[in-house]
Amino acid sequence: GSPAVLLAPPAASDSEDAADERSLTQRMMEQKPSKASGQTGGAGGVSTWEALQRAEANWSRLKSSKAFEYDVTNLSAIQNGIPPPPQFVTEDGAAGNPKCWAKLRSSQNESAELDFDVTICGGTLGIFIAMALQLQGHRVAVIEAGKLMGREQEWNISRQELEELVELGVLTTEDVEEAVTTEFPGCRAGFKNSEVSPLEGSYFDNDVGYECFTPNVLNLGISPAILIANTAKRFQAMGGTILEGSPLKGIVISETLGAALDMGEDAEPITTKLVLDCMGNASPISRQQRYGLQPDGVCAVVGSCAGGYEKETNLIGDIIYTNNEIQNKGENGQLQYFWEAFPVGIGRNGNEPGSSDVKTTYMFTYMDASEDRPSLTTLMDDYWEQLPIYQPSISNVETDLEVKRVLFAYFPTYRDSPLKPQWSRLLAVGDASGIQSPLSFGGFGALTRHLERISTAITESLEHDLLHKDDLGEINAYTPNLSAAWMFQKAMSVRMGQKVNPKFVNRLLAVNFDEMNDMGPTTMMPFLQDVVRIDGLVGSLARSFVADPTFMPEIVAHVGIPTLVEWVGHVSMIAAYNALHVAATPVITPFVDKMKDPKERFLWRRRMDAWKFGSGNDYNFDEL
Repeated sequence: GSPAVLLAPPAASDSEDAADERSLTQRMMEQKPSKASGQTGGAGGVSTWEALQRAEANWSRLKSSKAFEYDVTNLSAIQNGIPPPPQFVTEDGAAGNPKCWAKLRSSQNESAELDFDVTICGGTLGIFIAMALQLQGHRVAVIEAGKLMGREQEWNISRQELEELVELGVLTTEDVEEAVTTEFPGCRAGFKNSEVSPLEGSYFDNDVGYECFTPNVLNLGISPAILIANTAKRFQAMGGTILEGSPLKGIVISETLGAALDMGEDAEPITTKLVLDCMGNASPISRQQRYGLQPDGVCAVVGSCAGGYEKETNLIGDIIYTNNEIQNKGENGQLQYFWEAFPVGIGRNGNEPGSSDVKTTYMFTYMDASEDRPSLTTLMDDYWEQLPIYQPSISNVETDLEVKRVLFAYFPTYRDSPLKPQWSRLLAVGDASGIQSPLSFGGFGALTRHLERISTAITESLEHDLLHKDDLGEINAYTPNLSAAWMFQKAMSVRMGQKVNPKFVNRLLAVNFDEMNDMGPTTMMPFLQDVVRIDGLVGSLARSFVADPTFMPEIVAHVGIPTLVEWVGHVSMIAAYNALHVAATPVITPFVDKMKDPKERFLWRRRMDAWKFGSGNDYNFDEL
């Protein structure tokens, strides 16, 4: 669900294979069209190789940037030789497009209504929020720089997450049935020092690792193209507005009058009460607000969707899987590679299990954004080289695979998430706010989980004009279980120059998953869907300590005392939020509902939301 993900099919190459000096990755990305299922290059005929070069340039820029302090409350523009951030958003009447300010002022003078109640920037995931708000009676617009359409690449999700959107009315049962193109029983998780499949017993029994199977998790492949097209159609039929091919140039905000969106010199600005930033982790708004910050962590992902795998064994997914130790990449540091795989085109539309040779495979890793970290191309080369070990039905990726799409992205994550707004009348939602777990690739699953909470809160803020940044900030409140998930990312990555036992990550995860699996689906399912709960967390850690007591000093040394102390603070807050949700919320809800002051009522409801979501009590166990 991120703009950094590029999913173009491979393009034809002009060069002949004879005396080919291109890297394996370049050759895979520029395969002949016949190998690429007859597809030519992506938008505008740009080859995926060129798209990778663009992503590579952005990744290099991020790595080479140094963190610096810039105080936006200090009124001198240049501070210690550092210029101000690009002013994409401004509240300064002397800056921004004068047409925007003029339109805002005229709406006040002529007491005309603003164009919309809510304008959502970024349509791929924004359309689902737009639909939820349209259903609640607001005037909603979605603006999208390109064409509002889903990509070819399937999204993997659990049925329960889709059902939540049906209950909200955002999707219909028919939408879901039409969009689900793949269905399989569930996913394997495994952590092994070498490739041995299948694997029985615990880490200490077999000296290799541990694997288990969890049913009904990320076991639906849905077509974003179908889902988005259907939602957009219903949204427009209900009176919603979609503006495609409308790149946003900037936003001006008057706390008292509203916000105006600069759509370029030749276009009329759009005025609105509230702007939602749904532009993902590359949002220019978040970039301006996080000016000078280096990300605290990065999840880098490479992969492909391809045919040519063995049909008979293409029956289940892998949600998180390792089959080697921590890789020493020399000057690029040390990385633990993880795999993820999903079958494509089985279990639906009469396609029996065992009938499809197509699957999507990803290799991902966690690291910091240190300057010496490897390029995406290096990761991609490793992916092609190690894929045959992971998928033994492939012996030579160049001759055995029918590549349909090549996938690559990096997801920067920030400790200070979700992002509280710096401006009034503007709120980041989804990946732009960092609400996704630092362990995941963000996107659709993170959005579905929070959609009801966010749309209800936005409705209340619009009805009572609670659009000041302090009020909107309560919608993106501190979430202790999201903050606690940082420790896991820290444990699965290796700092530059850090000494580590190459088996560290596998031992940690094999023992932990063994214990979680024993505790049953009420522990495993929420964790695999990025919902951290106090019962599962404390229970599995206590049991892991009993199972592997001598490992504790190594874990403490690996993550460091400061991280551990901070983490214990977040875990105790999860416990406190859990207690408040269970004990206080039922008692105070009737009093809150009767409060006369809408602002006081709004703030208490947001507090109760934070207790519920911050302790993982939003997870629906009815399906289990």
